[in-house]
Amino acid sequence: MDKVVATALEAVADVPDGATLAVGGFGLSGVPNVLIQALYERGVAGLGVVSNNCGAMESGLAVLLAAGRIARVTGSYIGANKEFARQYLAGELEVEMIPQGTLAERLRAGGAGIPAFYTPAGVGTLVADGGLPWRYDGSGGVALASPPKEVREFDGTEYVLEHGIRTDFALVRAAKGDRHGNLVFNKSARNFNPLAAMAGRVTIAEVEELVEPGGLDPDAVHVPGIFVQRVIALSPEQAHAKMIEKRTVSASAATGTVSG
Repeated sequence: MDKVVATALEAVADVPDGATLAVGGFGLSGVPNVLIQALYERGVAGLGVVSNNCGAMESGLAVLLAAGRIARVTGSYIGANKEFARQYLAGELEVEMIPQGTLAERLRAGGAGIPAFYTPAGVGTLVADGGLPWRYDGSGGVALASPPKEVREFDGTEYVLEHGIRTDFALVRAAKGDRHGNLVFNKSARNFNPLAAMAGRVTIAEVEELVEPGGLDPDAVHVPGIFVQRVIALSPEQAHAKMIEKRTVSASAATGTVSG
């Protein structure tokens, strides 16, 4: 089955207001920027986003966040996103913070058809006991807090019950993909992308290099096409448009001298 769609706008044409999205990426690595921009251009709003972080440096999900299109974020890291923090503290954004490994496993479990699992991460904290601020009231008070979770003991150790995550759609970015939706990720871009791809009921992948079926080594495929419903091929310019979050140079380079 050829899953290639001509444009990003066509690929996200049926994403409605209020949809839930699993979005790949970690910082600026492996972020499906082209698909996110297409959602922005369509004006989709009220989105529930599941992603490790919510964009950085006015890129990625930060584009939707700054436009007020995101209603809820499930993630692990706020980082240096000042607008994220402002909306959260002002009561404009609902946020569920989850330990990073737990978030990864919740996405994987959802994609694998596992409804819930037990993990020791978070036992004895507000993660398990409840009380984490999901939404503030804008005046410093908590309008909505996380509920307590089930805790059970196995072999003398306590574990908290976490539920698998499934979303309406997933947006991911791959280094290579074929027309059947098989995907290969490059180095650190293979972070939350495979997990997000599994969790979406409809998964849309933007690929830097589109190859024909048979052009990928089956042993190198990170996400099989069964998890992917749509593929868009990026232009060379889109594929190479990658930002650097923190550019650093040595002292000698900064002064124009060369160290040998």
